[in-house]
Amino acid sequence: MTDKPHSLLDRAGLDPARATTLLADALRGADDGELYFEFAQSEGLVFDNGRLKSASFDTNQGFGLRAVAGEAAGYAHSGEISEQAIKRAADAVQAVKAGHTGVYADGPQGTNRSLYGDESPLGAPSFAEKVKLLEKIDAYARQKDDKVRQVTASLAGSYKVVEILRADGRLVRDVRPLVRVGVNVVVGDGDRQESGSHGMGGREGFAHFVTGESWQSAVDEALRQALVNLTAVPAPAGTFDIVLGPGWPGILLHEAVGHGLEGDFNRKKESAFAGLMGERVASPGVTVIDDGTIPGRRGSLTVDDEGTPTSSTTLIEDGILVGYMQDRQNARLMGMAPTGNGRRESYAHIPMPRMTNTIMLGGEADPAEVLASVKDGIYAVSFGGGQVDITSGKFVFSCTEAYRIEGGRIGPAIKGAMLIGNGPDALTRVRMIGNDMQLDPGIGTCGKQGQGVPVGVGQPTLRIDKITVGGTA
Repeated sequence: MTDKPHSLLDRAGLDPARATTLLADALRGADDGELYFEFAQSEGLVFDNGRLKSASFDTNQGFGLRAVAGEAAGYAHSGEISEQAIKRAADAVQAVKAGHTGVYADGPQGTNRSLYGDESPLGAPSFAEKVKLLEKIDAYARQKDDKVRQVTASLAGSYKVVEILRADGRLVRDVRPLVRVGVNVVVGDGDRQESGSHGMGGREGFAHFVTGESWQSAVDEALRQALVNLTAVPAPAGTFDIVLGPGWPGILLHEAVGHGLEGDFNRKKESAFAGLMGERVASPGVTVIDDGTIPGRRGSLTVDDEGTPTSSTTLIEDGILVGYMQDRQNARLMGMAPTGNGRRESYAHIPMPRMTNTIMLGGEADPAEVLASVKDGIYAVSFGGGQVDITSGKFVFSCTEAYRIEGGRIGPAIKGAMLIGNGPDALTRVRMIGNDMQLDPGIGTCGKQGQGVPVGVGQPTLRIDKITVGGTA
């Protein structure tokens, strides 16, 4: 099923030396830039309401040529990989260098590590076996509880090969597998219906995720959440002390804080964190990192989309702002080092600073003690959609599973809870940090300026005081 090229340049019939000459001519006088080649295959299946609703298989390839001159960048891309197309792209980016005389930057250091395998995940299981698996998921969910009214199950996989050529002839190559399994269950009782969902994935093949134990546990978790929501009462509105569960709730950290720590927003002074390097921006004990080096994780990359090896970058250490996530251009303009966070959705997109796996490290508190410390509050276990304003730091997040905390104990489930606050301010309201840091199950996708990339999040159980909750009670 999959076509696994040994070399994208060879596949296109391009001589590497000739491509390097064309690139060097195009970037003469520029500060930086590269030719980015990509070959990608993806497959997706969705089983909904007892039938295969959709199935797709796509193959794409192309290149992007970037020229960086000061704060400007010229970018041209094409789905045709040929000498003629590269020449046209080179002509297109010339305007960005008008009146600019730069010295081409040294390339990133190489790496011999590999954070994931290079086998395509699309060949196994076969298409027929994947359909049969989705049928099993549907049947298993329906026989678990007679309240189940609808089941949606999905499998998605991709296989991407990238090659990054610099004007000095250095070529960096990375092969990137990625899979995701998702289950959504709708339950009903009379006229009331509620849903629950669970997903899992990573940079590997499907084998680990399609075992009976694995997919059944995903169904069990989605059904459990749906049944909890079926008994939930309307959420109260007001100001409450909040306890966030470990793992996926780190998505609030990702949105409310992470984007504000990306280099471009801080260079342009558009972030609420701009100009605060070295200052206290969070409660003591709060340490936040962005780590693209965790083997097999959804947000991990051996090298970023500029060829820089990823790293574990400390952003906030014990409450003090100590770092930003950087691509090459913004790092150079800010006098800082690239951190391996230059990412792009595809060859048709220009790279920019993006998160990989953004994590708040664990503390010393027992999670049970964190819950017991709150007399009247909200326990947020899982989140759905959210919005954040980078400049002000204000965020709004909807809870997909949440409970009242009454007298230090978990009380009734609530529905319709919205957490409203300010990211930088919320970090200063962290009062207790659990010792149970967990990573999310491998389902995150981050959007920025129209580009989506796979990411990961993680955090321990957290107590954050006095957060506004929007509810309907």
